[in-house]
Amino acid sequence: MNRIVAISMALTTTACFTSPAHAQDAGAATTVVKLGFASPLTGAQAHLGKDNENGARLAVDEINAKGFKVGGKPVRLELVPEDDAGDPRTGTVVAQQLVDLGVVAVVGHMNSGVAIPASRVYSNAQIALLSSASNPAYTTQGYKTSFRLTATDASQGPALAQYAAGRLHARRVVVVDDASAFGQGLADEFSKKAKALGLEIVSRETVSDKSIDFRAVLTRIKSERADAIMFGGMDATAGPLAKQARTLGLALPILGGDGICTPTMISLADKAAENVVCSSVGTPLDKLPRGAAFEQAYEARYGTPVKFLAPFFYDAVYLVADAMRRSGSIDHAAVLAALPKADYAGVTGRFAYTDRGDIKDPVVTLYTVKSGKLVPVETVHM
Repeated sequence: MNRIVAISMALTTTACFTSPAHAQDAGAATTVVKLGFASPLTGAQAHLGKDNENGARLAVDEINAKGFKVGGKPVRLELVPEDDAGDPRTGTVVAQQLVDLGVVAVVGHMNSGVAIPASRVYSNAQIALLSSASNPAYTTQGYKTSFRLTATDASQGPALAQYAAGRLHARRVVVVDDASAFGQGLADEFSKKAKALGLEIVSRETVSDKSIDFRAVLTRIKSERADAIMFGGMDATAGPLAKQARTLGLALPILGGDGICTPTMISLADKAAENVVCSSVGTPLDKLPRGAAFEQAYEARYGTPVKFLAPFFYDAVYLVADAMRRSGSIDHAAVLAALPKADYAGVTGRFAYTDRGDIKDPVVTLYTVKSGKLVPVETVHM
């Protein structure tokens, strides 16, 4: 008798703490569908992760407010945010948690070093992952569940190399990376294209993605008579790197990818930010038909400007909703099957996918910094 009571209590407790993937809204005949989200929400990249979450949440709230139906039945999306801390091991744990919750898809894992190992978890569960990971390896693993939201390092690296050779007339470049999958991948792609263009890679330096003191590396670089520095890393490290280079009298252009193309880099680098040339994915928002409206809606909602990838995560949510609508299903397998056939015009541009899960028309914009603001100088289709 006691054993039966204990089992009954255990089942009741489990029911209290386990939330079904698709729950019926008690107040109406509306099905609640969980949509996973993952990004670094703590640590040095938390400001970027929160920007991503803001973009995704704005889309979810808009879709719900308009009245969303799938197969003629009302559906309400529920965003389930998880903090992957920008860490590969944490990312795989988070991925399994989202899978266990039965999410319809996942938008997130900003970092390549997190998205690449986490993608195996989603592949095993046959749940779509729409990520901003830029390392080419993210979509070369053969997983049919991996979809990319932006251009890859294979686009950004060459664009930066072409700018270095053509606009800066650089001939000797030092390449520095932060030992992350993103930083190394971008540095590798830059180096390949730079060599093809006849540039000499004078040396290759590696730092940590948590480094804040670059004086030893910069002192070595100062003796190498380079024309430019290419840095593969994020804004939290690029800012101090640029500032310390200026302090040491090293007035070289510093090239970097979308991870450093942020207001945070400008704030950390101070006046040295004017030595930075950075690439970012996509066309500048103010040049896009719906860009200004998105910026206004974002700032009105959150009281802060867009920092980086928020519009891409906003589009990612709409991509999932579009796949649900076209498939007429809230089942994750049906959504996964519909995503490769996407032809969706988002805020950031058109989304259509290659067989591998890359976007078909990657766009990269190069920026310089003037008067404390990022100023676009060139947009290229790669």
